[in-house]
Amino acid sequence: MLAKQIDFLAIGDTVIDAFIRLKDAHVNCKVNTSDCELCMRFGDKIPFEYVKVVPAVGNAANAAVAAARLGLRSAFVTNLGEDHNGHDCLASLQRDKVVTSYVKLQKSKPTNYHFVLWYDVDRTILVKHTEFEYSLPKFPAPKWIYLSSLAANTYSYHLEVAEYLEAHPGVKLAFQPGTFQMQLGFGKLKRIYDRTDLFIVNVEEAQRILSVDETAPDARDVKKLMKGLAAHGPKLVAMTDNTNGAYLYDGDHFYHIPMYPDPRPAFERTGCGDAWASTFVSAMAMGKTPLEALLWAPINPMSVAQFIGAQEGLLTLEQLEWWLGRAPADYKPREI
Repeated sequence: MLAKQIDFLAIGDTVIDAFIRLKDAHVNCKVNTSDCELCMRFGDKIPFEYVKVVPAVGNAANAAVAAARLGLRSAFVTNLGEDHNGHDCLASLQRDKVVTSYVKLQKSKPTNYHFVLWYDVDRTILVKHTEFEYSLPKFPAPKWIYLSSLAANTYSYHLEVAEYLEAHPGVKLAFQPGTFQMQLGFGKLKRIYDRTDLFIVNVEEAQRILSVDETAPDARDVKKLMKGLAAHGPKLVAMTDNTNGAYLYDGDHFYHIPMYPDPRPAFERTGCGDAWASTFVSAMAMGKTPLEALLWAPINPMSVAQFIGAQEGLLTLEQLEWWLGRAPADYKPREI
């Protein structure tokens, strides 16, 4: 019997997020930059409001769940510790109907556990990645692979992914790089960039990847940033810019889509970028054009921002289409 087609295959690390709601803190930002610091009293007892623990999250995990909620056959390649936290993550993914056949539970390894310091509507995350043993399992060729954040010991694993993509030219690749992947740079990941059909970052990440001085007058020139990224191989470049909306470059034209208006003030924005990126890729996997995907992508993060964590607010296809049908008249892609 032939294996069932996978629409969306996410590859990346999984974590548990413990959200710590702070109330006794403040933020200091450097003038004319996005460089801000979360400040609390040193050497003191700092009160917090509450803690909420959210299993099975992380860039790729969030993407796998988003695709499954939208009705795609979504699978996930990841590693978990064979511990209580790992089994909690596995159960959470299965509840969301993510195919977990390619999830590995590794003995004597702890599942990744992060602490999210949540203040106002934003967060600072304390991270520590377990160094799992990485290898690519066998799976039926998916329509799309969604590659995102992996630990710092995974360079050889990236080469394995590159070999798979080169051997399967019909498989599309969406690349939403994490910190380690950005640090590796274009040279070491040339084979990945060359095979990337859709590259997704935010403005600050684009600046970091391209080594742009964020104090320079043209540091936020979105056309220049997207052209710079596309020059390294990606066929499409999508770039989000917080509440300023998002942009798309197809090699010839630049487009802008505004943020989908919040129905009420945002509660907490963790995972909004993942929701945007994975919704865009999901739309493409359903046969939508890039401009149709650009219409879809901002709707999921609007919903995610109304809840704690990256997944509770992720929409079904029916819900997303309901919001799309009620979009304001000026909510549409425009060439810039």
